Amino acid sequence: MGKRLFDVFCAAVGLVVSSPVLLLVAVAVRLDSPGPVMFRQVRMGRHGKTFRIHKFRTMRTDAAGPSVSAQGDRRITRVGAVLRRTKMDELPQLLDVLSGQMSMVGPRPEVPEYAELWGAEAKAVILSLRPGITDPASLVFRHEGDQLALVPDPEKYYIRVLLPQKVALYVEYVATRTFRGDLAVLFRTVWVVLASKRSSMREALRPPVS
Repeated sequence: MGKRLFDVFCAAVGLVVSSPVLLLVAVAVRLDSPGPVMFRQVRMGRHGKTFRIHKFRTMRTDAAGPSVSAQGDRRITRVGAVLRRTKMDELPQLLDVLSGQMSMVGPRPEVPEYAELWGAEAKAVILSLRPGITDPASLVFRHEGDQLALVPDPEKYYIRVLLPQKVALYVEYVATRTFRGDLAVLFRTVWVVLASKRSSMREALRPPVS
């Protein structure tokens, strides 16, 4: 109950504080490419119950392909590339926290097709909690898109290499989680996101090389 109250408080405050940013991002997504502002996708939630996650759309609506995407994927829009790099596309998930589908900190929700590859024992452990906006695995694999861009088959690499590592981190988080640990993950996530935004701004302001 304490964790749920903390989630509701953080999500409500986060939505209020970030509302101007949410509005600006929504306008940018709308103007950048045709299609809806929000991207909804089925994810695996607590106790195996599926839900539709909220994210800002970062891909073209006519794009088809695997659920994973590498840095430089042609399906990603110009605004989408910035949103992914700064993690701002994840902000609408605060709505999922308010609705009780997600938590501020918890194993990241996977699409059902990948969640089925976790293994029965790990799956039971991971799905005992609400999925989160961030977790230790999100910090470890924050440059996942760059890793996937280096391999010829991003989806195969994700399934065979990255997914097992994520599962191990998810299980470890569930076994060792504490409120103090969740706070540390949240603060570190905010720090990483702010650092990414500063880096993106420096790149945007850097004069072109003649």
